Amino acid sequence: MIALRNVSKSYRAGSETRVLMRDVSLTLPRGRSVGLLGRNGAGKSTLLRMIGGSIMPDRGEIVRTVRVSWPLGFGGGFHGLLTGAQNARFVARIYGVDTDAMIESVADFAELGPFLHMPVSTYSSGMRARLAFGVSMAIDFDVYLVDEITAVGDEAFRRKCRAAFRAKSATADIVMVSHAPATIREYCDCGVVMEEGRLLYFEDVGEALALHHANMGT
Repeated sequence: MIALRNVSKSYRAGSETRVLMRDVSLTLPRGRSVGLLGRNGAGKSTLLRMIGGSIMPDRGEIVRTVRVSWPLGFGGGFHGLLTGAQNARFVARIYGVDTDAMIESVADFAELGPFLHMPVSTYSSGMRARLAFGVSMAIDFDVYLVDEITAVGDEAFRRKCRAAFRAKSATADIVMVSHAPATIREYCDCGVVMEEGRLLYFEDVGEALALHHANMGT
């Protein structure tokens, strides 16, 4: 279970305070794949990171009773002074995964070559995303958080990511952010629309997409 309980989140934008969520309560269902929709700046990526635990809400709490990934497509969270391999080994120990198997899997999947053994601070944002995706694919999570999965790497690597993620999503739930309606329809069967500090849940992802489309037209 993933549940938001009276969650509020805002941030400062110059002299103004922008509210992303205002006293929101919502339980994401198990066994469903959720498409997270909203305008640019609505707070979709921030919500994913709060669910993943890398950002805390201003008020309220997020309860997790399942093993949740970090946002795929997001390359933050690694220690810049450690190499990609060292970061991968560290994550493997946290999640109880064999470290040698982790390195072998990441080396094959992320296609970083010699950069796998160089400090992450030398990586481009795309290389960080490759590392994050490769590490996450080596761990079996109950829920995968996905932030614009199709934006990682070149087209060949994106196809590889989609195939690997499709295999994982056969046995795990997902919460996905994407600006591509076709991608949301492909992976998700229900939806959440973020609008004016609220989260509106729809059992039918088509209804969520319709409301999002209407909101974007206003």
